[in-house]
Amino acid sequence: MNLSVKAKVEHTQCTGKLSMDTITALEDNRTFILSPYYDNRDGKPMVRILSIIHYEEVKELYCYFCCSENNSVATTRALLDMHSDRFGFPYVTTDLLCKEPQDCNAKYISVHPYTSGKIAQMPLFQIQNRNVKPFSANFTICISTMFGNFNNVLQFIQSMEMYQILGAQRVMVYLNSCSPQMQKAMQYYIARGILEVVDWPIHHYLRAAKAWHYSMEPKEIGYYGQLATLNDCIYRNMYRSKFVLLNDIDEIILPFSHKSWDTMIESLQRQRPDVGVFLFENNVFPHTVPVDENFSDISSWKDIPGYNILQYVHREPNKPPGNSNRKLIVNPRRVIQTSVHNITKAYGGAMKVPQGTAMLYHCRRPEKNLPSTSLIEDKTIWKYSAPLIRKVNKVLDEIFPVMK
Repeated sequence: MNLSVKAKVEHTQCTGKLSMDTITALEDNRTFILSPYYDNRDGKPMVRILSIIHYEEVKELYCYFCCSENNSVATTRALLDMHSDRFGFPYVTTDLLCKEPQDCNAKYISVHPYTSGKIAQMPLFQIQNRNVKPFSANFTICISTMFGNFNNVLQFIQSMEMYQILGAQRVMVYLNSCSPQMQKAMQYYIARGILEVVDWPIHHYLRAAKAWHYSMEPKEIGYYGQLATLNDCIYRNMYRSKFVLLNDIDEIILPFSHKSWDTMIESLQRQRPDVGVFLFENNVFPHTVPVDENFSDISSWKDIPGYNILQYVHREPNKPPGNSNRKLIVNPRRVIQTSVHNITKAYGGAMKVPQGTAMLYHCRRPEKNLPSTSLIEDKTIWKYSAPLIRKVNKVLDEIFPVMK
């Protein structure tokens, strides 16, 4: 990838306002900046600016480096590396690749559609990932685009507790909208240092679809910008977490022969030391087919909005090999770009984890129109019922004491 663009240096000061927003619109209103990340994995220092741009209308963008040594500004043309998956929508997640100019130690950068931009009027962005620190987590969960006044409180709490049982130290949620009860539940986990919530007001900038493909809902960006949030979460956690899980809040990767993700990943890495991407097959457990199981300690859960995953132990038959969607556990330092169900650019290979090793438990609406007699009983989730019930009861006692 050729980034050899000669920098134009101007002796002027960067006096623009530092952007603190998750999404920042440029003046063309066709380019939306998320965050710049320093990337030296190829041994060629550059800044990778995660952005959302119009697929056809944005042709040129320029990077304005604020060189800290002498207050000069170095300008280079950005290489626009559009992600391969946009599912027909006109706006696409794009990496703006900016070669770092020589003798320019920049902490801040600006982006402009023209080379003649006035740096004093441009928003400034702090370049992330320059100072690498020891990992603060072994496993981080990336939950993308919580929207639609989300109110599945019980399943959220159950998933948060299951993630911790299995080995997660951090969960990140990109929040567009949720109910007041969900806000209380999230605040509980924020206060305990487990949850980080990233404000994601994509609807203020683009007409966001609830569907994943343009043909299903012809708006400007799909699924509330899910692809942009997943990539941003990868780069936010590149040097904070050994591994990152990309899944939704109604999904849990359940090991069969291991008690935790730590031991499972250690085993998989011994089998495939060349791999930094592990893909787990989706298994749909429809929440239209509950079982009336008498768990003695959960009678009070009925007043909490949402689905109780312990009631759903019938799954749809698996699709033919190769046709099932998958979710991922990745070494983020091996990832360049990700889609929802696969990594589209990476260093090294990927491994489809056998169904006998682990599965993706996905409690959601039915994916197929099947009679209940065609579903397969699978009580894997019950293996965790005792600690899960105990932990969820404790959380509910603290968050919703009146409702219990």
